[in-house]
Amino acid sequence: MSTRAGTVRGRTYDESDVRIRPGKGSRPRTKNRPAHDDAETAMVVSVDRGRWGCVLDGDPSRPLVTMRARELGRTPIVVGDRVGVVGDLSGRPDTLARIVRVDDRNTVLRRTADDNDPYERIVVANADRLLIVTALADPPPRTGFVERALAAAYAGGLSPILCLTKSDLAGPEEFAAHFADLELPVVTAGRDDDLGPLWDTLDGHLTALIGHSGVGKSTLVNRLVPDADRATGEVSGVGKGRHTSTQSVALPLPGESPGAPPRGWVVDTPGIRSFGLAHVTPDQIVDAFDDLRDAIDDCPRGCTHLGPPADPECALDALAGSSHRRAMAVRELLRSATSSAADETPVQQPEG
Repeated sequence: MSTRAGTVRGRTYDESDVRIRPGKGSRPRTKNRPAHDDAETAMVVSVDRGRWGCVLDGDPSRPLVTMRARELGRTPIVVGDRVGVVGDLSGRPDTLARIVRVDDRNTVLRRTADDNDPYERIVVANADRLLIVTALADPPPRTGFVERALAAAYAGGLSPILCLTKSDLAGPEEFAAHFADLELPVVTAGRDDDLGPLWDTLDGHLTALIGHSGVGKSTLVNRLVPDADRATGEVSGVGKGRHTSTQSVALPLPGESPGAPPRGWVVDTPGIRSFGLAHVTPDQIVDAFDDLRDAIDDCPRGCTHLGPPADPECALDALAGSSHRRAMAVRELLRSATSSAADETPVQQPEG
């Protein structure tokens, strides 16, 4: 057997000395992923720099810090997601479990940076209620922001509630009247208001809170969860364990007695400057109302449900009574969803 030899730096080599390093594509690949049948279920309560704070079985006394398993790739994981976790589930300091599965979401609250931005940002997953926190004064309330939040809630499958703060500075009646035909639940949560009705609304639910900066959302969270700072650290375990204004975090509502399970969860979100609705379609908003959903079956194809002159044959115009009033209120939402976020107009409330 002959070989070809060569000399490199005074040393002779032949083909038997050659080491062949396999290329990146020589390793057989498979689409089969580990089953992880032993994965336990957890809820994501915080996200920070590639780490996810979770609680096993929704129990805040069983916190974990987790990473995303490689096989998930860039699968987005957000606060409220139900996930499967494996690895060290003890929750001891410096331990790290892995998220290997993200369950299907029941609801998704999304927004875009503006109405022309194609990139959707998921605010929270699996929340069944959306608490829209609005101050009655200082800053003055804006119908446009509430309408946009309502549109996002209806499109995402959440039940919205309007929560009015700073009721010591202005009464709630005038502002709440703007949404009466939508049958939107309204609660007041001023500093002197009894929070009993609000507790009834939150009890047993995962509720996302949104609002402009300065409307008193953080004050409200601290009233609902008196040790919110400590709870943030215990629940998330991510980074320094402190909630910042740029991250959402889920907090357990205290049980009715020490050691009792939480009465529900609230997701405190960053103060939102704008609420883009590039992802929302008219049908998604109308579909949130049973009577209107049935009516638009008779609309012509492509109907935007805005009525004349754009849609002279819109079936919503044939409705009567409370359904007609609700349809007209929904049209206001549709107009808000298609207008610029900068067009939000403050409602000047009377003093008192």
